[in-house]
Amino acid sequence: MSLINTKVQPFKTTAFHNGKFVPVTDENFIGKWSVVIFMPAAFTFNCPTEIENAAEHYEEFQKAGAEVYIVTTDTHFSHKVWHETSPAVGKAKFPLVGDPTHQLTKAFDVHIEEEGLALRGTFVINPEGIIKTVEVHSNEIARDVSETLRKLKAAQYTAAHPNEVCPAKWKEGEKTLAPSIDLVGKI
Repeated sequence: MSLINTKVQPFKTTAFHNGKFVPVTDENFIGKWSVVIFMPAAFTFNCPTEIENAAEHYEEFQKAGAEVYIVTTDTHFSHKVWHETSPAVGKAKFPLVGDPTHQLTKAFDVHIEEEGLALRGTFVINPEGIIKTVEVHSNEIARDVSETLRKLKAAQYTAAHPNEVCPAKWKEGEKTLAPSIDLVGKI
């Protein structure tokens, strides 16, 4: 079953964020847009490149009214040391969420049971806690968060304009479509 348009399941964990350990629960996703990015593990070679990429776009996510959460199956203690020792991870100003019990990786269906790690999963969640986009792929392929940012803005646009859809490669400010029988076979 797809997670699209389902509510995030209740959870409680801890993150390293701005020099502190902070609680993170499903309630954090209520009232604002959220982007949850799962990565296999801290202290790896590919994950820091993704965190750095997210950090480079963080201001854009914030301007769009969204918080970014990076999740690995490590502890928040590991995330603190990772943040302090990796130049790329040290750029993160968003929560680095620990999931040592695998509660989140299992709830978001990105858990690799035989490895105890997460697949690379990306989720855009609306202010009601409903999952609007899901992207999951193999761990050897790192993501480009500019596409995640585009998907976030498309989800925000369609939430505000329920009678419109965003076509392929749509970017903020571009023309959308109003589905109708008149468009069938004409595009």
